[in-house]
Amino acid sequence: MNASLPSSSDGRAPLPSAVTIAHVVYALHAAAIVVGIAGTATVVGSFVGSVPSIVAVILNYLKRSDARGTWLESHYRWQIRTFWFAIFWVIVALVLFVTLIGIPIAAAILIGVSLWLVYRIARGWLRLQDRRPMYA
Repeated sequence: MNASLPSSSDGRAPLPSAVTIAHVVYALHAAAIVVGIAGTATVVGSFVGSVPSIVAVILNYLKRSDARGTWLESHYRWQIRTFWFAIFWVIVALVLFVTLIGIPIAAAILIGVSLWLVYRIARGWLRLQDRRPMYA
């Protein structure tokens, strides 16, 4: 086993295909963010409602068993949680948006979530590139 590559506590290295899928998922999420920035959609709207992000989360669920027990498992968990937490905060913002008083709070939440999404995808992808787990 290559000493420069991290592995899990049981010594397993992730499958190369699982690493590739993790890169593809980060790329799909990044594409959704770029569409949100450059297009008419919002970053959050594009992230939670676009085809690239939905395909990305489906890939996460289909392939996460390939990463189980390795350092890569934390990336799959990071990607899945990023998607679902974004949806949660969009729902909170929508509920607040229906009240006149809640509109500024909803706008602040959506701006904050947009920045948070950029951070989560960039940080995760950089750590994946370095072959490092997310939570270490």
